[in-house]
Amino acid sequence: MIEANGLTKIFFDPKRGGEFRAVDSISFRCEPGRIFGLLGPNGAGKTTTLRILSTSLVPTAGQVFVGGIDVAVHPAQARQQLGFCTGTTGVYERLSPREMIEYFGRLYGMDEDSLAARAHELLDLFGLRPYEKTACGKLSAGNRQKVSLARTIVHDPPVLIFDEPTTSLDILVARTVMEFIADCRARGRTVILSTHIMSEVEKLCDDVAMLHHGKILLQGSVEQVLAEAGVNSIEDVFFEHIDRCETEPSSS
Repeated sequence: MIEANGLTKIFFDPKRGGEFRAVDSISFRCEPGRIFGLLGPNGAGKTTTLRILSTSLVPTAGQVFVGGIDVAVHPAQARQQLGFCTGTTGVYERLSPREMIEYFGRLYGMDEDSLAARAHELLDLFGLRPYEKTACGKLSAGNRQKVSLARTIVHDPPVLIFDEPTTSLDILVARTVMEFIADCRARGRTVILSTHIMSEVEKLCDDVAMLHHGKILLQGSVEQVLAEAGVNSIEDVFFEHIDRCETEPSSS
């Protein structure tokens, strides 16, 4: 489970006249066995939020708990519960897929026997067996993303965070990634997904929260959000609220 309470992140940006609230007192809860969609236009605060959840950034105020662990107080313990993958996560180009998986497994303290078995399993899961000894720098973008996913879950974490995981992928690899995320839910994982692709939200997400200028405009189950808006698609809800905020700035 992930729980955020009053989460705030303030940066100093002289171009914006001083302090800039990238995330502004947001609260939400993500349950096991469900996919929580974090939506919003560029600059809404999604990636900053996800970086705080993953312990990459320390919040200015508020708290985040992962499996009951305060990520600011015990970041190393929280990381053992987390897997974090983005569409732009890099791989070490001189390492092979197997070497990448094993390297990250050792970072998580896995013993060699368990790691060898896990690497074998993940190479098969993502169809990387033919490339297991190929340098990652020579792989296609799709296979590099598969390697990134494999190293994300090498320690079999109960909480998974995906930030635009299908960015720049062809339709076949994107489908593989989506199927993998759906399988994570089926196995009882807590999943947070940030994406600009509304069809992915409608296919995968159980719950959603929409961010704009660092604030949550709405949140709830997909069924609840659609029913309250009286529309048939999340895309319609998204544009309705964003357009409203742009025409009535005080409401955001």
